[in-house]
This record gives sequence, structure tokens and C-alpha cells, in this order.
Amino acid sequence: MEPRPIPNTSDTGPSGTDPSGTDPSATLTPAVKKVALVSLRGDREFRKVRAHGQVIRTKLFQLRVTDYRPRYGEQWRPRAIIGIVVPKKTLKLAVHRNRARRRVQEALRTLPALPPCRAILSPAALVLDAPFAELQAALARALGSFDPKAKGRPKGGRGPEKSARSAPVVAQP
Repeated sequence: MEPRPIPNTSDTGPSGTDPSGTDPSATLTPAVKKVALVSLRGDREFRKVRAHGQVIRTKLFQLRVTDYRPRYGEQWRPRAIIGIVVPKKTLKLAVHRNRARRRVQEALRTLPALPPCRAILSPAALVLDAPFAELQAALARALGSFDPKAKGRPKGGRGPEKSARSAPVVAQP
């Protein structure tokens, strides 16, 4: 699914140029290429991020991130694919859950640069009261600290030792 284009509401002439005759995109040279923000969809995608994601926790949210890889048969289009999940346990009222989701989504949308990744973002209750600039700064720091080379969670859970109950029973002669 492709992101929907945003309609151009600026004052441009019929040819797509500024009425003054200058091209506004020619004067603006962004230092970082802007990456599209797309919503993470489907249980399978969420499971993959949960299984292989690197966890970044702040007082405002928990972010689980993996690097961007296209799925089988998909074209290479690097973009930030982020699912925002606000559980009922965190915020009881639907009004607050929706407001938290909208604040985080707007903060992500207005960030100057997003790394290409797949992520699940779970905001905390403090997101509702935090200043918007602080929320943006925390998101930028968290996404900037993401290291795609680092591994997510270790496999196997408890480590090399096994419990006595799961050890095979060997009959002694």
C-alpha cells in the first residue's frame, strides 16, 4: 500500500511554479532526504518487529525498532513504517488514547528526518501532558540512537542453563 499524496494547497500558478516565477524547490536544499511515514499494518508485521526489534525506553514511550527490509516481491522504497499502539491499561478513556496517538503521529510527521525502519511505538500516559517540543525531541533522540546492526532480543529466553524439569530423563542400569 502506497502512502497517499498530500494535496498542494500553496499559491502556485498553473504550471506548478510560484506566481513570482521562481521555483521554490530550487532554493530549498534539504540536508537530509525526507523519508515517508507509513503506518505498520497486519499482525504478521507486528509479530516480526516484536520478535526482532531493539527496545528503546523513555519516560514518554517505549519504541521497538528493526531496520527497513522490503518484504518478498516488494520494491525497495526506504520509509519509516511505524505502528502506534496505546493499550487500555495505559490510558483508560478512548478519548485519551486517541489524543495520545494523534500527538505522537503529528510529532513523527513533523520531524525533519526519519530513518528507514519498522517500529512499534507505545506511548505512556505522560505523552498527554508533555510539551510538544519535548515529545519531538525524545522521538528524534530515540530514533537517532537506533543501531540497525545491533541485535534485538536474545533467543531462548533463560540462557544456556536449563531447568531440571526440562532435562531428559536417563534411565540408569
